[in-house]
Amino acid sequence: MTLLIDVQQKLGDFQINARFESAGGLTALHGPSGAGKTSVLNMIAGLKKPDAGHIELDGTVLFDSLRKIIVPVHLRRIGYVFQDARLFPHLNVKQNLRFGHWFASRANKFELEPIIAFLGLEKLLERMPEKLSGGEKQRVAIGRALLSNPKLLLMDEPLASIDQARKSELIPYIENLRDAFKIPIVYVSHAIAETQRLASQIVQIENGRILGVERN
Repeated sequence: MTLLIDVQQKLGDFQINARFESAGGLTALHGPSGAGKTSVLNMIAGLKKPDAGHIELDGTVLFDSLRKIIVPVHLRRIGYVFQDARLFPHLNVKQNLRFGHWFASRANKFELEPIIAFLGLEKLLERMPEKLSGGEKQRVAIGRALLSNPKLLLMDEPLASIDQARKSELIPYIENLRDAFKIPIVYVSHAIAETQRLASQIVQIENGRILGVERN
């Protein structure tokens, strides 16, 4: 599964010019706050439109400014785990997970019960999001994203808003996700220890520009 990114976007006085590719595993976009990491993620997802460039996933063109190709968000088959989880507050854990299934194609390779077991959610299914810890919310968000049957998973600083103890609990789940499901992941972080532990490839970004790409 190859992801090709070559995008440009001007945001006021800030210019993003990002070009890199991923052949799978976990690719980390690493850099300081305000470097443009989340903006690049949002362009891949289709939540932001680049001014120019090309985005291609597994041979399918998702965006091409010259050919005027813009695949809608809901057709890109990309799962997104946000920093703040963004669970539906009026739905319990099981209902939030089922929402992911609702968006999936009939040929979904992920079933509800194995994902629940994989993420250790069995005892949380009837809880409302307000009763969950930060780490628990993120596990539910990961499960919901997986159940949408994605070809690519985007994760925007999923550990940033939780305490150190919960980070230590969640990191092994992300490692297992990376290794067990073979879904390519693009992972945003500004924490170097986290990036070094999780990433198979690190893309360094600063002031909207790619400074270098290294295998980890």
